Formats: sequence, C-alpha cells, structure tokens
Amino acid sequence: MLIATSQHRSAPLRFPQQFYKLTPNLVSICCFSSASPPMDAPNSPKKVVVCGGGIIGVCTAYFLSKKGAAVTLIEKSSIACAASGKAGGFLALDWCDSGPVSSLARASFNLHRSLAEELNGLEVYGYRPVTTLSFSITESSSSARKASPSVPSWVDGPAKGPRTIGTTETTAQVHPQLFTKTLLSKAVADYGVEVVIGKLEAVKVVEEKAEAVVLEGGREIEADAVVLALGPWTSKLKLLDSIFRVYGLKAHSIVVEPKDPAAITAHALFLSYYPAQGGKPMDPEVYPRPTGEVYICGMAAEAEVPDDPEQVAPVPESIQVLKRVGSNVSSHLVEGEATVKAEQACFLPCTDDSVPVIGEIPGVKGCYVATGHSCWGILNGPATGAAVAELVVNGCSSIVDLSPFTPARFARHRK
Repeated sequence: MLIATSQHRSAPLRFPQQFYKLTPNLVSICCFSSASPPMDAPNSPKKVVVCGGGIIGVCTAYFLSKKGAAVTLIEKSSIACAASGKAGGFLALDWCDSGPVSSLARASFNLHRSLAEELNGLEVYGYRPVTTLSFSITESSSSARKASPSVPSWVDGPAKGPRTIGTTETTAQVHPQLFTKTLLSKAVADYGVEVVIGKLEAVKVVEEKAEAVVLEGGREIEADAVVLALGPWTSKLKLLDSIFRVYGLKAHSIVVEPKDPAAITAHALFLSYYPAQGGKPMDPEVYPRPTGEVYICGMAAEAEVPDDPEQVAPVPESIQVLKRVGSNVSSHLVEGEATVKAEQACFLPCTDDSVPVIGEIPGVKGCYVATGHSCWGILNGPATGAAVAELVVNGCSSIVDLSPFTPARFARHRK
C-alpha cells in the first residue's frame, strides 16, 4: 500500500469518472423490482427497508444484504447528497477513546481498512493512511513565506507549535462520497440491493410492530424490519421526534485543486487559527486528497435543517473565511494558484448527549434507528452498519456492544 509522506511524493490519483456519476446508474440498475416472495414463504429472505442514502444507511444496507437479507434502500434525493458527500473523510483509531464511542470507533477504523483491501479502496475511493499534524496560525496579510522545518514543505504559512497527533497507524482518510457510492454499487451488483428514490412519509406500525414504510404519493413497501438512517432529518419523522431530538450542525467546506497537486503530501492538518482582527481562535481542518484536491472545512453552527437536502446552501461569509484559511496555510492554496472546485455546506446530525442513537425503537418491534454520529459519521459508518445488520438478522450485535447507544435511554430520562 502506498503511503505518501513529506519524503515520498507521488502524482495524484485520478479516479474513473463512473465513480463520480454513480447515482443515476444505481437507480437505473434497480428501479422497481418484481414482487418479493410472501413474508411467510419458506426460507424466504428477511425483507428489510433501509431509509437514508448516506453512509450510515448504505453501510447498513451493504452488511444486511451480505448477510442474506432482501434489502430496499430508500433515499429522497440522491446517494451521498448530504454530509456523506461533503464531509472530510477523516478516520481516527483512538480519538474517541475517552467516551462511549470508543469501541465503535476502533471497530470501524479497522473495518475501513479491511473494506479498502476488499474493494481496492486506495485506487477507487481514496483510502490511505495519513500523518496528522496540529499547529497554530495567526492570520497575516504579509506575502513573505517561509516553511518551518517541522511541517511539510508545502505548508509555508506562519505555522507555530507543530506537533504530530496521528500517525499512519492511527489516522487515515477516504473520499466519503466515492466510498459511499462504491459500497452501494457493490451491494447492488453482488447482493441485489434495490434502490428507490422517494420521500419517506411514515412507518406503518400495526400492533406495535413495523410492517411497511409509506412513501410520498401513498406507495407502501412491506418489510419484516425497517432501519431509519435519516441523519439530521431524523427529528422530522413523527415516530421519532417524541422520543429523542436530533439537531443539525451546519458545517462549511471548500474543495480546491492546486496547480501542482503532486507537491501536496498526505498530511491532515488540525489548526488553531487566529483571525487578524482578534477574538477566539477557530478550528479549521485541511485534508489533502489523493485525487489532487485539498478539502478545507470549519465554520460550524447549529441551524434549522431544511426539508430538502438540495436546499442546503453555504453562507458566503463562511466560505470566504475558509479561503483565507487556505491562503494563510499555503501559497499552493491561494485562490488563483488553486482552482476552487466546490463551495458547500452540510448538516451533521447531533444528539443532546453527544452520543449516537443506534438500536430498536422502544415500543415498535422491528423498527431500528441509526443516527446522531456528529462529525464522526464517516469513521463510524461501517461498524454501525455491521452492528445494525447483526441486530436485525441475529437479534444482537457481536462486533460492538450497542447498549450505550440504545434509543431507550431517552425514554428512561422522560419518565
């Protein structure tokens, strides 16, 4: 496996165009299929409807289908159209060790590595180990540039106090949109997952058991089990909004392509950034990608989540701040020296106790939820999907203990 460091520079990888334009192909492959076998047919596979086409829903659909379930994935807009297509894709083995997400994160980090081996992740969706650095930068209008000997040469801004906070053994990255679409493509082609583009209106519950989902327009899809992986749109579903709250943290990002992408090494950067006008430092992050692009993110705040993912638009002032961050970090990232390929925003799904919600919904047998992963959704997608698949098919999870994430914890607090 190629590991790019400051001593080893390589030309950027160029991914096949079909991976950037995968969603229409997926939908055309699996439009509305013929009727499934009756639910009580002998040896018929368990019919599971997964709602949500982000990384959590796709990982869940992948592992369910791999375990033999007949899976229908429902997505309102397009696959990875929200945070799963606009996130940074940073992965860390042990950064969650101080909290309840530790075992989930460790299992998922290792699962990312094994999936990359299985799916040729290095070439197909930009999986690679990275060295991760932190340092501070004070915004300056000075054109003088001098790289510090303790940071990569392309970081020629006024970096101070650099330190290594992750090695190639403990930190890595993926291109999240390509990862999500690649995994779904595999699930469709090899395990028969059906993709339906439609808006979820409700879960049909009969005698405290989920029996179908209802789409806009009245179409019902029968199911033995339903998994709700709706991200920041979770609380818009009446079935869930009375149990717990998921709110959206609106995070901004830009994607730029330097003129000399081969000069940019595989170092993820976590900054303490001090604006020229003073005030509290910001915490932007910079992730070079093997595609030759550099992703810069930050400027997050709680905001109202719109009904349609396509309605999410960035705040222009936040985008301008991120451009200034890039230009102060490196002369390679100054607008003009680099082409701005995307200015975007997405909503991260957050819970009131900062812990994901994963498990069966209290009082509704056969209905499961997986959401609230905040900024760690890309990291924790695979283990969440694998654990939910085990829970649905086997009745319990062996890959990770899901008890800290049960939605029943909120019901207990309300008593």
